Amino acid sequence: MCICGVLWNMSGNGITERTFICIKPDGVQRGLVGEIIKRFEQKGYRMVAMKFMQASDELLKEHYIDLKDRPFYSGLVKYMGSGPVVPMVWEGFNVVKTGRVMLGETNPVDSKPGTIRGDFCVQVGRNICHGSDSVESAKKEINLWFKPEELISYTSCANEWINEGN
Repeated sequence: MCICGVLWNMSGNGITERTFICIKPDGVQRGLVGEIIKRFEQKGYRMVAMKFMQASDELLKEHYIDLKDRPFYSGLVKYMGSGPVVPMVWEGFNVVKTGRVMLGETNPVDSKPGTIRGDFCVQVGRNICHGSDSVESAKKEINLWFKPEELISYTSCANEWINEGN
């Protein structure tokens, strides 16, 4: 059953959920879109939506509304609007938490090798990707960036080889 952009499937092994991942302008400009998608696919997650777009100031201000009072807010909105971005929705077992682990720490200096930011980033202001930090944030972000009809639900033929008991 799909509720507010997050799929809840209570199975014996946990919860299948959706998360929002957005490749920022630096990731697009550096040609890392394919590498980032590859890592999520190889982990066993399913992409259910993706766009290549120039985000409006209005969309970005709403997306980062929780940071509105922070000194870097206006610069962040300006930067995110400086080039194309690739917003995506990924689905799978504990994808919100695992997706954040795959991205690495917000500050690349604190990210471990093997993470996206640990492998490709050096500065916090150019950290390649945004990832939802909670299921609640994922719901909000998915609904902000995508219309319900843009989310494609399907069962991958590899699902039984990735997820036990599904």
